[in-house]
Amino acid sequence: MARPDKAAAVAELTDEFRSSNGAVLTEYRGLTVAQLRNLRTALGDDVNYAVVKNTLTKIAAKDAGVESFDSLLEGPSAIAFIKGDAVVAAKGLRDFAKANPLLVIKGGVLEGKALSSDEISKLADLESREVLLAKLAGAMKAAPQQAVSLFAAPLSQAARLFAALQDTLPADGASAPEAAAEETVQDTVDAPAEASTEETAAADS
Repeated sequence: MARPDKAAAVAELTDEFRSSNGAVLTEYRGLTVAQLRNLRTALGDDVNYAVVKNTLTKIAAKDAGVESFDSLLEGPSAIAFIKGDAVVAAKGLRDFAKANPLLVIKGGVLEGKALSSDEISKLADLESREVLLAKLAGAMKAAPQQAVSLFAAPLSQAARLFAALQDTLPADGASAPEAAAEETVQDTVDAPAEASTEETAAADS
């Protein structure tokens, strides 16, 4: 790859890191082009699953302030850049990996915080933000305006809003499932482009 092309690729990857609320690094060794296409379709429009070159990705990650990928960038690498609900993206990757064991989830980053592969699996076990907010909105009938604000909040802010909105709940409080869901989201927050082609990335590894 010519030097100007490398600079453009690094700039594109850096922008992906900075514009995404999360990113999951995977190894796709042995997967076919058709399987990768199916994975991209399954992940939807809120995730850009991009095959990347390791050397360029290390530079881009450093430029974007992401340090957790350095030791993981080995072998054929692809990154799921998450623009939407991280739980939904984690579920999509987890489910695809179960059906296609050649896909290996190596680690990730969510809103600047490093995640291990185990933590990504735990994230996938949560209910989606949409489901959780629907449950909470149902428990906040006395405060509809605040429910609307909560729907508009990003995932990282939702956990902080849960505590602030507790006082607005009905006298009998939220049901056990709703309370458990709130606790799970808080625990998760506290605990933790498409580049050229698949063949190009494999040549770099």
